[in-house]
Amino acid sequence: MPEMPEVQGLVAFLDERVTGLQITRASVAAIAALKTYDPPIEALRGASITGVTRHGKFVDIATDAAHLVFHLAKAGWLRWYDTLPSTIIKPGRTPIALRIALSDDSGFDLTEAGTKKSLAVYVVRDPMDVPGIARLGPDPLDPSFTRDAFAALLTGKRTQIKGLLRDQAVIAGIGNAYSDEILHAAKMSPYALAANLDDEAIDRLYAAMIETLQDAVATASGKPPADLKDAKRRGMRVHGRRGEACPVCGDTVRSVFFADNSLEYCPTCQTGGKLLADRRLSRLLK
Repeated sequence: MPEMPEVQGLVAFLDERVTGLQITRASVAAIAALKTYDPPIEALRGASITGVTRHGKFVDIATDAAHLVFHLAKAGWLRWYDTLPSTIIKPGRTPIALRIALSDDSGFDLTEAGTKKSLAVYVVRDPMDVPGIARLGPDPLDPSFTRDAFAALLTGKRTQIKGLLRDQAVIAGIGNAYSDEILHAAKMSPYALAANLDDEAIDRLYAAMIETLQDAVATASGKPPADLKDAKRRGMRVHGRRGEACPVCGDTVRSVFFADNSLEYCPTCQTGGKLLADRRLSRLLK
């Protein structure tokens, strides 16, 4: 799933290339991906793009007519073309959900792999009309998001820190991959309770979060969409590295599996050598 650093990379790429251009065509190939009807998507035709910004994991393409907002979800991506193909999109026979054509003959497709379709596209007058944006927590890289602001979010939260970092209503933009990376950098168990963290642990976690995300944003900066996924994978130290050696201590990176995802961690660095129970096996034993 694209997370805040990759989405920021997409935003920077698009903002540089599309601002000032007009949208000449907006073609929906997967009607289920379009979550709004007023304004209609036809309102984008002829609209001039005024800028591209990010809200958490949402991309917001602002025009003088409306905002085109999209969330790539778990398996969505953006495919950029310097010259847009002239082929006709056939609904149901392609991974393409939306095609945007621009006035200089460039454009992009929003695509989604797999059978579980979660990619979401909105055409709205105000980004806050998108429910997912309206309920976002603070952006962790906003200058106003200080260590004390972070500590205030943790106060009284009897929630495992892994889940809290991923909760978009608490902190915007962090998902499964970067929460693994942040917790590894902080040398903290994913099962630690937020409310139980002392000042030293909060300092460590906040510093790890900011440094991890800043480094990832810097890595994504300047890369075209086609290269962002591979850059993300190469930068991971524990996420997606099950069975490999931890780059810090050399212990074997382990996984805990859930219904539709997993977390990765280093026992030596994060849990005092303790192996966390595999939730799939725990369910079978009940």
